[in-house]
Amino acid sequence: MDIIDVHTHFVPSGWPELGEGLPWLRLDSEREAMIMVGSQPFRRIGRECWSAEDRLADMDADGVQIQVVSPTPVFFSYDLPGSEAAKISRIFNDLALEICSPAPERLLPFAQVPLQDPDAACRELSRCQEMGHRGVEIGNHVGDRDLDDAGVVTFLQHAADIGMPVFVHPWDMPDSPRLQRWMARWLTGMPAETHLSVISMILGGTFDRVPDSLRICFAHGGGSFAFWLGRFENAWHRRPDIIATSQQPPSAYVGRFSVDSVVFDPAALRLLIDTVGIEQVMVGSDYPYPLGERPVADVVRRSTFLDSAERELVMGANARRFLGLDNNVQNSHAVDIGDNETGIGRGDQAVLSF
Repeated sequence: MDIIDVHTHFVPSGWPELGEGLPWLRLDSEREAMIMVGSQPFRRIGRECWSAEDRLADMDADGVQIQVVSPTPVFFSYDLPGSEAAKISRIFNDLALEICSPAPERLLPFAQVPLQDPDAACRELSRCQEMGHRGVEIGNHVGDRDLDDAGVVTFLQHAADIGMPVFVHPWDMPDSPRLQRWMARWLTGMPAETHLSVISMILGGTFDRVPDSLRICFAHGGGSFAFWLGRFENAWHRRPDIIATSQQPPSAYVGRFSVDSVVFDPAALRLLIDTVGIEQVMVGSDYPYPLGERPVADVVRRSTFLDSAERELVMGANARRFLGLDNNVQNSHAVDIGDNETGIGRGDQAVLSF
């Protein structure tokens, strides 16, 4: 059974210098590098982050036919002025096309946008669609602005209008001494941030303001949403003076969004499917990072409660619908970025910052 993996990340092997204090790449060997933010190490990565050859070999080993290739959130640059973030988005979006170009039918690039500037974000998304990107990854918040912010809603409306699916990924989690042990920011902060982003779209009225045609997926199984929907629903009914800002109760919006399957345990996957519906769950792995799932879709394979038809939906059919692969929702374009705005053309060597 072919698998479509909707949650993976890339990092180019180099990029033009972005500026002081911004991410750069320290190449330690032909196969390893360190993402640096200013003078601080951020994450060690391997060649599979930028090599289509390595990605395809791992995909073949795991039975993955198609992989969505999304940015690594550290590059979102939402804290910069919109014009600077737009430039960074163009750089990484064009490099994403380079990385995916050896296998355009199997490696589907998702763009990033300067979400702090809705007009610039809409322009960049339209440009990326024309260049061959198949969707967009956004962070779950921009500073203190959640996904019900008017500017974010404008962007989501534009994504729906042009038929580009949206993948929401948590980033910039809260930090404190209590969260610096045991990778607690990733173990508790990421699920909480994702849950909060779903809540903001429901209670903030985003789903009431965007069309049903918006295809949006939340990473990491939607965080803790599935486990706490009952508490969420209870609060909406019992404290309407505070909670009931949406037109309908929270359960009414189930079905308006998808989630990936990166929950690792069959019992968790069963709760997720029971809560959001079998047609709203798609395989995701968080490849190639250490907290991801390998082999891809292992939890789906181990979930004996799924019958063959249900497993087929989660493995690939739901993702085909989300990505528009069966009805040509996405425009098809040849990848040619020789005249792109970043000045990096095919075959050119990106300038590394050390």
